[in-house]
Amino acid sequence: MKIIESTIERLEDPFGILTGERFEIFLTLDIDEEDELYSENGIVLKLIYAVEGEQAKIAQYHFIEKTTELVLDFALEEDEEEEVMNYCKQLVEGI
Repeated sequence: MKIIESTIERLEDPFGILTGERFEIFLTLDIDEEDELYSENGIVLKLIYAVEGEQAKIAQYHFIEKTTELVLDFALEEDEEEEVMNYCKQLVEGI
C-alpha cells in the first residue's frame, strides 16, 4: 500500500461538543494487484483524524472504491496503521 495523493479539511464543531480538533482526510492509495484490497477502480482511504493536545488518533476510517464509492469491509494492518498515522501527523502539522 502506497499513498499517492491526499486531501485534508479541518472539521468544524459548531456546537462545541467535541474536544480537540478533527480532520477529514482522504488518501488515494496505490494497492498491489496481488492484495485482496486491490480494485481496478482505485481505492481511497477516508478517515477522521483526531488531535487532542499532544495525543492524536485515527477516530474512524473506511476504504472506499474510488469510482463506485462502495465502502469496503477491510481493516488496516498494524504496520499500515502506523504508516497512515505518521502521514496524517505530517499533513496536520503542515496546516
